[in-house]
Amino acid sequence: MSPDPAPLLDRVRALCLALPETQERESHGSPGFLIEGGKFFAYFWHNHHDDGETVVIVKTTGADEQAQLIELDPACYYKPPYLGASGWIALRLGAPAIDWDRVGDRIAISWELAAPRHALEAGGR
Repeated sequence: MSPDPAPLLDRVRALCLALPETQERESHGSPGFLIEGGKFFAYFWHNHHDDGETVVIVKTTGADEQAQLIELDPACYYKPPYLGASGWIALRLGAPAIDWDRVGDRIAISWELAAPRHALEAGGR
């Protein structure tokens, strides 16, 4: 867990809000990012229910991809409470060396999974 989540949230916020038609809205006490008038595609949690983690939570294509990511890198990925049952994945941000390219890619993929057809047809990210 990061002792000061503000710089991490700033990075996640910048990655999310750089995507088309996005906005930020609090969801259950934490920052959430959604496509305007549509669906959430990312959440930022810091020490959620005292779990000791600082994470960004994003959509996957489903349980198979979620399981593959966790198997590939369990130090980075895990199945978050509540959202994990629907195929979402958490990426740990508390490590000293964060691969921000990987974080940005996962956020963009999640946006694509939630985006309406007109946003994707307009060029997406």
